[in-house]
Amino acid sequence: MPPDETNVKIMKLLISNARLSYRQIAKNIGVSTNTVLTRIKNLEREGIIKYYTAILDHEKLGYDLAAIIELTISKGKLIEVEEKIAKSKNVMGVYDVTGASDAMVLAKFKTRKELNKLIKTILSMEFVERTNTHVILNTIKEDFRLV
Repeated sequence: MPPDETNVKIMKLLISNARLSYRQIAKNIGVSTNTVLTRIKNLEREGIIKYYTAILDHEKLGYDLAAIIELTISKGKLIEVEEKIAKSKNVMGVYDVTGASDAMVLAKFKTRKELNKLIKTILSMEFVERTNTHVILNTIKEDFRLV
């Protein structure tokens, strides 16, 4: 069941600033502080709110190179390979996909050498048949906050 209007308002405020107090959220949406506290605890318990974090500017941290890597994986070992790849510090996302490829990996790097190392590591994994790497030239939008 989709969240009600009050929960959506709470989530939108938390997405825009997770440091807001319960009191600030309550004042902003016109409900009691206790209502906000109860609803946030319920959203956490249901797993809708997984954790709280800061959104960092990766380029300002030196991660100027981003890539999308398509994977073709054999013998029904998709999940095992994806889980292994997901452990890399440079990997931001691993996705099962439809189409010509079996999976996609989104990763960011400080240098071409790091990108090269990850691709060679992936290619050396058992059951990885091939990769097709797309270097991202320009990011128009990257925002995973969705309500």
